[in-house]
This record gives sequence, structure tokens and C-alpha cells, in this order.
Amino acid sequence: MDFRLTARQEELRDSARALTGFITKYELDCEENNGLPPQAHIEIRDAVLDSGLQAVNMPVEWGGAGLTILEQVTVQAELGRLTGALWDMVWRPANALSFCTPEQRERYLVPVIRGQRRDCYAVSEPEAGSDPQSLRTTATRTEDGGWVLNGEKWFVTVGDHADFMIVLAAAGEDRAPTLFLVDKDTPGIEMTRVPRWMHTFVYEHPEFTFTDVRLPADAVLGEVGTGYDITRSWFTEERLMIAARTIGAAERALELARDWAVERRQFGSPIADFQLIQGMLADCAVDIAVNRAYTHQVAWEVDEGALDRKTLHAKAAIAKLSASEASGRVIDRCLQIFGGRGYDRSYPVERLYRELRVDRIWEGTSEIQRLIIAGELVKRGTGVLRMPSTV
Repeated sequence: MDFRLTARQEELRDSARALTGFITKYELDCEENNGLPPQAHIEIRDAVLDSGLQAVNMPVEWGGAGLTILEQVTVQAELGRLTGALWDMVWRPANALSFCTPEQRERYLVPVIRGQRRDCYAVSEPEAGSDPQSLRTTATRTEDGGWVLNGEKWFVTVGDHADFMIVLAAAGEDRAPTLFLVDKDTPGIEMTRVPRWMHTFVYEHPEFTFTDVRLPADAVLGEVGTGYDITRSWFTEERLMIAARTIGAAERALELARDWAVERRQFGSPIADFQLIQGMLADCAVDIAVNRAYTHQVAWEVDEGALDRKTLHAKAAIAKLSASEASGRVIDRCLQIFGGRGYDRSYPVERLYRELRVDRIWEGTSEIQRLIIAGELVKRGTGVLRMPSTV
């Protein structure tokens, strides 16, 4: 096994690092003003396009960067260093959009890839969070073959900025889980509430209601009844990206805490001389190194195509669970090393402390990841722990 980065991966890492450095200057503005002004969005969009890192998960022939999963993980680890969730300004269109028809692709996906439109994914509901099968949003057939959408969606990340939505609804009399492409300005859609969250996010996570929203027949994304399958395939990749981003955030926190410990003097010595501080630094390094290696391993396994979908789903759950929990531990220690200054919002460690907490909740809580992993173990044994064979 060769764990060295290829020349291509090093190039992508350096490009992502440079882009992250450019976007970093917007962090305090985002924190102090709960977001960024339109001009900042334009400047960052142009920088993303110049970097060639737009739509890294979409094929080159559609205008994306066409990166492998391991290459995407390499990029996301660098972007994860940003606070204010500014990493989300380097847009990755929802994987579900790869199921667009050619006509849908030209209307929705291609403009997203070019930075001209933005999508958001509307799945969660008041009674359907970790259990999407409790779905209450419905899509009813009309006589002309179209649909009427009714329901409510919560936690719609980027819902304030996006101009169209991918909405999961129970379609027809069979309540078949189905995804719909919905322009946000369609009559009957209302953004009812924009909650204030623990973290500061460059975009919001609003709540929406859908009241007799009329959609054409061609609004279906994929096929009727494939909504869960498409969403699950997205979850597998997105959980790996969360693992990568949290590792990048943890590494930034450790760098800051290490420098602080070396420079900060108490009782006549740098606090890095104190064994309790050294123990925290060492534990952080272990959490980061182990989780980065495993996340890279699973990303490589996805690219190799050597494992079946269910095994990969469980392995992605392991990566997301382990990395998000470990990164939470890292940032907690790093904030402690900073002492009182770690509680100051002008310090990145404080912002990372608030922002990393959600990674144990969204795209499947830590508890849901444990159920996925345990289900795989119970049903099919410990194969999820093994590396694929070349034989």
C-alpha cells in the first residue's frame, strides 16, 4: 500500500490551501455580521472559479472539476479549516443532480456548476429527521400529469441563498419517496422561519412550508420512488466529506494550540513545558492522524470499486462517526489550552468549537451512524473491518 499523495493530489491540496487562505480573510466579517455582503459572495465565487475547484464532484464534460472521491477528500480537508462554514462557498452541487435528465441538467445543474445558481436539499421535517420514512410532505398527481406539493421542511441548509430546491416528498397514492426539482419562487412556497443557531454559518438553515405548490410532470428528479436510494448514495459521499472537513478543522485547531502553548508563558515557563498540556497536544495528534488515515482509506476504496454499496455505506458511517467525535475532542482540548482567550469569538478556536458540534448531528447523527455500523455487523459479520483484497 502506498499512502503518499500523488502529484495530482498534491497539486489539488496546494490549490485548495491557497483558496482557503484567500477565503480566510472573510472569517471575522462573517462572524461579526452573521454572514457576508453580496460583494464578498461575488469575490469568493470568482476565486473559486479561478481555482478550478468548483463542483469537484461533477464530471469535467459538464463543467465540473471531475475529481475522484479521494481527491475530493484531499480538497475538503483543506477547506474544513475555514470558520463560518465558509467551506460551503466552494460549492459542491448535490450529488442527486447527477440524476438530472439532459433538459434538467441544462436548466439546473450546469448553472450551479458555473456558479450562476445554487441548490439546497430539503429532506428533514418536524417529525422526519433521523427517520426520513416518517415523511409527511406529499406530492399529489394532477389531471395534466403534474404534481401538487404540500408540506413543511426544516433545516434546509443554504435555503436562504439557493434559488431552487431538491425536495423529498411522498408521491402519489403509494406514497413513493420521490425527489422533485422546485424553483424557490414558485407560488405557494414560504420561508417561514430562519432560526438562530449555535454556530455562525455564512448561509442559513431556514424552515419552509409548501402550500398547493404546482409542479410540472418533469419536476421529478430521477424516477418516482427512487428518492431514498438517491439520497442514501449522497449520504455515503457526504459523510466522507464531513470526516475530511472535521479533520482539517481539528488540524488547524491543533496548529493554533501548539503555537499558543509554545509562546504563552506562565509561572516562568512556556505552558508547552507542562506535562498536562503536552498530554492534550499528544491526544489531539493521535485523534487527527488515525482518522485522517481511515478517511483516506475509505475514500480510496470507493474509487477502487472493490466493495459493495452496503459495506461502503457502513464504512462511511464509521469514518463520519469517528472523525466528527474525535474532532470534537480535539477542539475541546485546544480551547482549554487557550484558557480564557479560547472563549473569545475573535479567536478561531472558539468559532471551531461551536461549528464542529453540528457534525455529530447533520447528515445522520452519531447515534444513527452507530445503528448503521451495528446493523452491518449483525447482518453480515465483521467484513466491514477488512481491507479489500487484490486477489
